Amino acid sequence: MNPAPQPKTVFITGCSSGIGLATAQLFFARGWNVAATMRTPSASDLPALTGTTPDSDNRLLVIPLDVTESASIGAAVAAAISAFGTIDVLVNNAGYGQGGLFEALSRERVQKQFDVNVFGVMDVTRALLPHLRANPSDTAVVNVSSGAGLWGLPMTSLYSASKFALEGFTEALSYELASQNIRVKSVIPHGGVTATQFGARFAAGSADAGGPGPGVAEAYAAFVQKTRESFAKMVAGAAISSADVADTIYAAATDGTARLRYLVGDDARGFVAARYSSSDDASYMAAMRAYFA
Repeated sequence: MNPAPQPKTVFITGCSSGIGLATAQLFFARGWNVAATMRTPSASDLPALTGTTPDSDNRLLVIPLDVTESASIGAAVAAAISAFGTIDVLVNNAGYGQGGLFEALSRERVQKQFDVNVFGVMDVTRALLPHLRANPSDTAVVNVSSGAGLWGLPMTSLYSASKFALEGFTEALSYELASQNIRVKSVIPHGGVTATQFGARFAAGSADAGGPGPGVAEAYAAFVQKTRESFAKMVAGAAISSADVADTIYAAATDGTARLRYLVGDDARGFVAARYSSSDDASYMAAMRAYFA
């Protein structure tokens, strides 16, 4: 009698809430081993998954991980490999957004945005690549991006810049890792995701008034008001759930294809159509500026 096949293992960053939490729950429900990482494990509901089925007691490992600290990354990767033996899929989900006028945002805030959204992804990926290359099974790296990596919106310069960087990194990396039989995927939520902490954190990180240099708030007051009105129209559109994004992440990780980008969301605002259907860049920019005029 042949032994039962061993479950595959996924390593996920940013699992305390939202998309990361939903993704960990989905992979767990599909029978995977889950190394669920986050900065503050005590704040997560994930431990409640342990023991929900007779054979599940050892399929979940909740690990502290700060993607901006190399020692933390190394310790988390080592803990996951020690617990499960192999890691088959890496999901880089950890990230956050800042809103506000670029002129009002300090260099320190710029650095923090890239430390988490770009350098954190790179460092976690680098730490796991030797293991993934040595793993003979079907392996994949899935990076959770954003529509902000495909188009720029007013007062999102830092977030959009970080996600544009992530998109470029992901595409370029896909060529390199294809030579190592590792598939690289970009999952791109757009249009707003419900049941996440992103909106609250984005608002908390906003600095659209005041900041470095005198007169910033006064100079941009009319622009800020008009932009807020445009954003109100965006919020009114249909949002997708964290579970919807998790479904797409799971599909990207397991479909066995060379497909790079997976857009998930409602294009009620027309940004995807503008980006991909416009005949030239001038037409695209005209459509986007009309939305925010």
